[in-house]
Amino acid sequence: MKDIKIIDLMMGIPASEDRSGWYEFIKPLILDEESRKMFEMPAQYMFRDIPQTGEQEDFVAYTIAQMDKHNIERAMVGLVEEQPEIQHAFKHHKDRFFFDYSPNPNLGMEEVRKIRRLKKEYDIKAVTAFPSGMCPQVPINDKKWYPIYATCVDLDIPFVCCVGVPGPRLPMEPQKVELIDEVCWFFPELKFVMRHGGEPWEELAVKLMLKYPNLYYSTSAFAPKHYPKAIIDYANSRGADKIMYAGYFPMGLSLDRIFRDMPEVPFKEDVWPKFLRENALRVFQLDN
Repeated sequence: MKDIKIIDLMMGIPASEDRSGWYEFIKPLILDEESRKMFEMPAQYMFRDIPQTGEQEDFVAYTIAQMDKHNIERAMVGLVEEQPEIQHAFKHHKDRFFFDYSPNPNLGMEEVRKIRRLKKEYDIKAVTAFPSGMCPQVPINDKKWYPIYATCVDLDIPFVCCVGVPGPRLPMEPQKVELIDEVCWFFPELKFVMRHGGEPWEELAVKLMLKYPNLYYSTSAFAPKHYPKAIIDYANSRGADKIMYAGYFPMGLSLDRIFRDMPEVPFKEDVWPKFLRENALRVFQLDN
């Protein structure tokens, strides 16, 4: 592991120590009092030690220092055009960061046009989605996603999607792993990357990866000690080219925590470079 320059497929660049604003979009869906008023982030009950960055003079430099500490060469970050830190990272650190965009499919063709613009202007490498967090919610196989799926195929970029029971106290129906089956069937050219575990349907996730060549899995939002056994077993057998590392810094996990646990994951020796780097380079076309 120490010799592998890691690609992290889920990272954020904070703009301040207070990151509660990151979750404003989800507030209309939150109904329980604890989630509304007490949490720093809507799934805090699952993450006991939310990373505390403190106030930093330069949050981009701070993030890069955290990456360097753990041999992370590049990280995928959500593109928020109005955030100065994101603009600085794009203009001055393209060698360290690449970007994804999370559209709202309820807005129809407006988002399709924006995806195309962002690909041209920022060379976004993926479109990301949180189906249970949309307001109103949009299930993975809903027709509202179909223009976005077609756009991803046209632009040859992956669609990266939260699957499984969501951490925030929201209905899980839009993220059932079984819904991926219809999408991969109808869009065989679409590169679909699962995010956030897929639990409790991780065995179904493996079955679908065996079925569909362009379906992948990333490990975001899970400390390595909690990676599902079905995923580890799959990576060590037929799925070495399908499983990719993604963290969750600074949203819920520190890089110190992730990489303290990481050496204990029982991947075979030949799986590590694929998991930490090579699969991401290939699927996200990071050499292009």
